[in-house]
Amino acid sequence: MSALLQQPGYEEERLQTVAEQLPCREVQAGMLLSLMGQPHQYSYPSIFIYGHRSSGKSHVMHVLLKELELPHATVSCVECVSVALLFEQVLLSFFGCDAASLLPRSPSLSDFVRIYRQRCSQSPAKQTRYIVMEKAELLRDTDANLLPALLRLQELVEDNVTIILLTDIVWDKFRPNTGCFEPLLLHFPDYSKGELQQILSQDRHPSYSAELYSAYINILLGVFYSVCRDLRELRHLAALNFSKFCEPLTEGKVKETDTHKLWRNIEPHLKKAMQTVYLREVSSLQWEQMQQMEKKENGALRGLSAHTHVELPYYSKFLLIAAYLASFNPARTDKRFFVKHHGKIRKTNFLKKNEKTSNHLLGPKPFPLDRLLAIFYSVVDSRVAPTASIFSQISSLVTLQLLTQVSHGDQLDAPKYKCAVSMDFICAISRTVNFEIVKYLYDFL
Repeated sequence: MSALLQQPGYEEERLQTVAEQLPCREVQAGMLLSLMGQPHQYSYPSIFIYGHRSSGKSHVMHVLLKELELPHATVSCVECVSVALLFEQVLLSFFGCDAASLLPRSPSLSDFVRIYRQRCSQSPAKQTRYIVMEKAELLRDTDANLLPALLRLQELVEDNVTIILLTDIVWDKFRPNTGCFEPLLLHFPDYSKGELQQILSQDRHPSYSAELYSAYINILLGVFYSVCRDLRELRHLAALNFSKFCEPLTEGKVKETDTHKLWRNIEPHLKKAMQTVYLREVSSLQWEQMQQMEKKENGALRGLSAHTHVELPYYSKFLLIAAYLASFNPARTDKRFFVKHHGKIRKTNFLKKNEKTSNHLLGPKPFPLDRLLAIFYSVVDSRVAPTASIFSQISSLVTLQLLTQVSHGDQLDAPKYKCAVSMDFICAISRTVNFEIVKYLYDFL
């Protein structure tokens, strides 16, 4: 057993179980056990644990409290949208439903302290009670007296209770201007590349050897480690792409020892998946279905990322097409493209001699809302009434960051937008509605 998890007052078998469940976090678990002390001793009133997302903070706390069977209440500050829910959850975990029912409808901090002290006198703590606050940075948006009170709750309720705050940000961004009791600080560093390799290799597929899965994780980290060090995201990517990695093995084309051939097969697939890290605009099942569809179409959609297949409502696709045309076509060309009886316009007069730079190289230009709607009603293949649904879909495209609103505050009745999608994206969207967008682009005349 690791010496880092030797702590008086706890059974060695339990500590061994804890160590096995916390790979690459033995140092932090040992420091935390030292701060917590023996179960029957008074612990420090408050401990502040911070580190980047997915660095093992919640997992270490959960394993320690569960395996060592310590009395605790875990409170998510995301779920507890009011202090009443926070107080109720703490009392419910320590003293049961009867204590939680004593809280008034809108309890104050003094109500919570009074009920806690009353119940504590009836059932005093035989060992330290722990209140774990996850996503504790949200406490900064609550009442100004709540965080200072929680940090010294041990003194207020006269009980052996310790507050443990788990957060992604540093203590300096927590400290109130009026001052408060200073907690003990414990930092969880990011996992190194070797530690990520060790942790992810434990999730190996039972049908394949540990050496093969370890080689696969090494390849995965070689691609994604520079842009993503989030353990959960990497674990998701590893599970999502492993079947593609094993395709040559299942087809009998290569052996497990042919790492170079396996790498050449998976490399373009991983580079394509790198464009969707953190986005989650498609589910894992949809991603696999798209890869199968690309394979069947003999590369018709090859080179397009999963982002180009994001699903939109029917009219939203035409709105996005209209926005792209409005951004990359000069306004003076609308009559030529979208009016059937525009008269005779000679191409020599239509094209300016000094206009040599491509609009796609200059980037999207802003356009007013009325121009967007005019182009939309021209390109859509059915009669559409100007209803509130159309305007709400424009707002949705802005929310999805497919359109960007560029109006200033003084333009109250004339909002302007820019299209924020690429040429590949709009071509993929156009194919889904059978619209040949290239014929309507000024740069491709």
